[in-house]
Amino acid sequence: MSTKSTKGIWKVISASSMGTMIEWYDFYIFGSLAVVISTKFFPADNPTAAFLATLATFAVGFVVRPFGALFFGRLGDLIGRKYTFMVTLLLMGGATFLIGCIPSYETIGFMAPVLVLILRMLQGLALGGEYGGAATYVAEHAPVGQRGYWTSWIQTTATVGLFISLMVILATRNVLTPEQFDEWGWRVPFWVSIIMVGVSYLIRKNMDESPVFAKAKSEGKTSTNPLKESFGNRYNLKFVLLALFGATMGQGVIWYTGQFYAMSFMKTVMSIDSSQVDTLLGIALILGTPFFIVFGWLSDKIGRKYIMMGGMLLAILLYRPIYKQMFETTNVKNKTELVASTKIVSELKENKKQTMDSIYTTNKEYSDGTTLLEIKTVSLEDGKAMIIDGKPKIETKTTININWDDKWVLIFLIFVQVIFVTMVYGPIAAFLVEMFPAKIRYTSMSLPYHVGNGIFGGLLPAISTYLVINGKNAGDAEFYLEGLWYPIIIASVCFVVGMVYIKNKDTKNTHI
Repeated sequence: MSTKSTKGIWKVISASSMGTMIEWYDFYIFGSLAVVISTKFFPADNPTAAFLATLATFAVGFVVRPFGALFFGRLGDLIGRKYTFMVTLLLMGGATFLIGCIPSYETIGFMAPVLVLILRMLQGLALGGEYGGAATYVAEHAPVGQRGYWTSWIQTTATVGLFISLMVILATRNVLTPEQFDEWGWRVPFWVSIIMVGVSYLIRKNMDESPVFAKAKSEGKTSTNPLKESFGNRYNLKFVLLALFGATMGQGVIWYTGQFYAMSFMKTVMSIDSSQVDTLLGIALILGTPFFIVFGWLSDKIGRKYIMMGGMLLAILLYRPIYKQMFETTNVKNKTELVASTKIVSELKENKKQTMDSIYTTNKEYSDGTTLLEIKTVSLEDGKAMIIDGKPKIETKTTININWDDKWVLIFLIFVQVIFVTMVYGPIAAFLVEMFPAKIRYTSMSLPYHVGNGIFGGLLPAISTYLVINGKNAGDAEFYLEGLWYPIIIASVCFVVGMVYIKNKDTKNTHI
């Protein structure tokens, strides 16, 4: 594209963005409901193991994304951008809807996690083909010198998709009772996606092919073997590796730390009520999302490199202080308990295995308005506490409801992390598109993007949660910060590679 006008580009943006946003919604609804899903599709005997298994299944969707990038990227460079990401949309929507239909572990046993795993893999394959197509499609419609701005609209779709997933969950929780949501209501967000997919398909069906690809195809300049030309050519492979280790690897871990790990951390480590966490994250995302556009636009003015590297450096330096402040803000050890208001209720209750549990429910109030609910379940055997590995089998679930002062502190700290995300993610689509020639662009840019985000980023929740649990079991006083070593190390390596080897291009004169 040269200096064509932007007439009609909003149609391209809206059609591409809506479909991509829906795919992100479908993909992230699983992560947003990870705490609930862990109790439905996995054995309930060990809640921690079930939660880790859920995060691992969540991560599988990321791990297969590079394979989707190769498969659909090749199709996109052979037959066109439009038709390829119509297929990915339908595949994603179908897999998401079916996850909401799978019977629980109690009903069909190990077939439940197996089916979830298969559908999660299909979601990953679909997303692997979606992003590269959408980013390439928009970039090939955008005028020279404005690609950062226009492609940054695509960059907002991942965050908007996550935000909508949180809002749909909140709405469903508010309409249903806690018991109804736990029993079947958690399936509703999965079912809702099929309606959005249908609408998006109808919109995309009427789109035209990318003018750059259409021109290359009419002139017989499309690739006959995109995979070989992308990765068999040493010159092009060098740029694929540079894109991965100098940009997308660090961008991936920062994206998932600032949004998904922040959510998981507040729910599982800080024990804040799930609905409150979804609300806090939703507000921070609303406040932060416009900065994708700001930094995309700015990258057209000063180049992509320094904005992305600046975001990585800030994250590396500030993650530990930020998460320490988050933890201490709601730590009840720092608050004054109103002892006279404490209520403890004990009862015997039959569990799902038709054996008895002794349940102790404790309600505590604090002077700043914080409340704490602790439910301690002691499994009984012949009237006595069941002993496993020499210890009584006791499950403790703590839920903290925080006051508005603490809420605003957390919203600000999450917002700061979202700013890091917008700095590294806002310019990345234009950066990747400009690295590769049109005939192999879809394939070449998709692989480093999805390896960086899918593998390095997607494994973050599971790895970081595992590190936190290990730190806690080892008696580390600051165990809750252990999970941050993974994103800090990965981002640090990426920062060094990017600063040394990536050039800050003159984007105003870069033709694609």
